[in-house]
Amino acid sequence: MAEKNDMKVLVTGGSGYVASWIVKRLLDKGVDVNTTVRNIESIGKFAHLRKIANEAPGNLEIFEADLLKEGSFASAMEGCNIVIHTASPFIIGKIKNPYKSLINPALEGTENVLSTVNKTPSVKRVVLTSSVVAIYGDNIDIAQTEEGIFNESHWNTTSTPETQPYPYSKTVAEQRAWEMAANSDRWDMVVINPGFVIGPSLTIRNDSTSINLMIQLADGTFKMGTPAVHNGVVDVRNIADAHLEAAFRPQANGRYILVNQTMSFLEIANVLRKKYGKKLKLPKNELPKWLVMLMGPLQGIKRSYVKNNIGIPIAFDNSRSKQDLDINYIPVEQTIIDQAEQLLSDNHIDIGGR
Repeated sequence: MAEKNDMKVLVTGGSGYVASWIVKRLLDKGVDVNTTVRNIESIGKFAHLRKIANEAPGNLEIFEADLLKEGSFASAMEGCNIVIHTASPFIIGKIKNPYKSLINPALEGTENVLSTVNKTPSVKRVVLTSSVVAIYGDNIDIAQTEEGIFNESHWNTTSTPETQPYPYSKTVAEQRAWEMAANSDRWDMVVINPGFVIGPSLTIRNDSTSINLMIQLADGTFKMGTPAVHNGVVDVRNIADAHLEAAFRPQANGRYILVNQTMSFLEIANVLRKKYGKKLKLPKNELPKWLVMLMGPLQGIKRSYVKNNIGIPIAFDNSRSKQDLDINYIPVEQTIIDQAEQLLSDNHIDIGGR
């Protein structure tokens, strides 16, 4: 990692799955960290951060802040040189009010944080956690790329609040962030665009969407088979490393796709099968597309999503992350097994004899 130069860093949404690893990496490097949580009274949700801080050379201060409350990040940001903005909701499936649940917190939250950056003279760089879904909306979008591979020049132009509210929220939030960054001469911005994040968590909570998928693959939820969904996957620890490199490397710039490789749900299950055999209730096949089309609406999956995503492979160019940020991707097999072992130890997955 590049020299930290005794900087202080603000990490928003520090109790989150990805943010917790970022906080840990910073503290372990001896960096002083301020972080925010939505409710300072919910001590259990960030107790793991206190424990990490007690065992690390860096100092940690925790502040309460609300994405939709103007000025609430001011105290936490005071004196910080770098802001890593990770806080944004991740929800898939049935969503009653996409603006309230996803779009407003992502867009207005980004505006709120960056408006505070504009008022905080010490801040020189912002690292924004975006997503590959700001690069593409549906897997079928791969057909519109020049060489059949997504890269950082691509933008999601197909998602809407009605069809794909989560990708839409990440897209408009990142676009607004770039607009605000372009108007500042004092601070610059680097954006991390992760794929589907998997790997061990630093807490025993299981309310992360990616953690929930791993549990469902193992507990029999998909015993009849999985949809043929292909995602770019990446280890949460690589994502944390990328944020630190983006924060401290002067030459880091623009967007960075963080994807190790593309995998289907069944391919993830097959990695687990090699390790655990019949001890987990793993799916053995993929559901035919027509069946997912028929049954999907009952599970909150729109037919348009099935048509444009199921059974359509995708690919990503991750060369910028390797060249500029020096990311050495953890093998996906190790990522999957590390996460499964943690879920087993936390009793989120049941297995015979353990």
